[in-house]
Amino acid sequence: MMKRGGKLKPQYRDVWAQYYVKFARAFKNAGVPLWAFSVQNEPLAVTPWENCVYSAEEERDFVRDFLGPALEAANLGLKLLVWDHNRDDMWLRAHTIYSDPAAAKYVWGLAYHWYGDPRFEWWPDKSGQVCFENLQRVHDFRPDKHIIMSESCQESGTRIGVWDLGERYAEAIIADLNHWLEAWIDWNLILNPNGGPNHASNFVSAPIIADPATDRVLFLSSYYYIGHFSRYIRPGAQRILSGSSRDALEVTAFINPDTTIAVVVLNQQLHEVAFWLVLGGNVVHTKAPPNSITTFLMPGSSEACHTAEPHDLCYKEVSWAMGNGINEHPEWYPGLTASSSFEEFQQVLHQGHHGDCAAPC
Repeated sequence: MMKRGGKLKPQYRDVWAQYYVKFARAFKNAGVPLWAFSVQNEPLAVTPWENCVYSAEEERDFVRDFLGPALEAANLGLKLLVWDHNRDDMWLRAHTIYSDPAAAKYVWGLAYHWYGDPRFEWWPDKSGQVCFENLQRVHDFRPDKHIIMSESCQESGTRIGVWDLGERYAEAIIADLNHWLEAWIDWNLILNPNGGPNHASNFVSAPIIADPATDRVLFLSSYYYIGHFSRYIRPGAQRILSGSSRDALEVTAFINPDTTIAVVVLNQQLHEVAFWLVLGGNVVHTKAPPNSITTFLMPGSSEACHTAEPHDLCYKEVSWAMGNGINEHPEWYPGLTASSSFEEFQQVLHQGHHGDCAAPC
């Protein structure tokens, strides 16, 4: 077992790639089919538990020459995610791998972790390694690739009764959703009062803490804050443009498949913030209580549409689809050609084909 570093020897790269295939087949045969692999958990980590370090170039070459071809030949329908470490270096990793077409063709997207905030963790550089903007850079470089957050938790114990634990979750989820995040995965759903079990004594928090000795279950602030996203932003929802006129308010908004609109507003301040909630021609005066998260769920319209303009995210998606997208992946745009209209491309993206747009007007 490799701890405190360790690397894959070049002569074993083919054998290691075949192990992924055997692992996936064994799970499938047991009735638990996998949907994706990441190449390596935290490929730059040097910790007291299991490691396997890859430079960006090493991960690129392993995907291109060994793992990608092995998964493709196995025909198991498995998606492949690269990086799977923190936001700080995700842009460098994405640029290195996606710049090589022979490697990038095997990669479905990029996974990352949320760690690196010196407000909550002891080890990050005090100048901060949160780097929310790196998600936007990765998306802008390859908007056809996917981005998911594959691991989060609060380190150093359970943090029972700590309110800003939930606020940290909401701040990160809002910022990342607004920069093209598609999925958020917490590391643990439920742990014991010590923050375990954990084979390396790496005790952390979870949204639910269960104490078998007292037969009690505690729901932490993170549980309720996560619920504002998981309960009201439904599967298949699409993010819509939103913004705030006050720095104290953090906001994201989605239109659900049933056309209802969910607007999540976070206020981390010690004071109440009053504001006007504006949707189209509808305006209501409301407020965000101190240290609160509020979801506004509003009825939508089956006739809702959007005319994309140059400053819109949708406009960028359609423009890419009409150029690189249709030339490199025509199968993503059924019924369209390079001469199809802007509105025709927008409609296809609206229907869920590699884009994030409302229906064209």
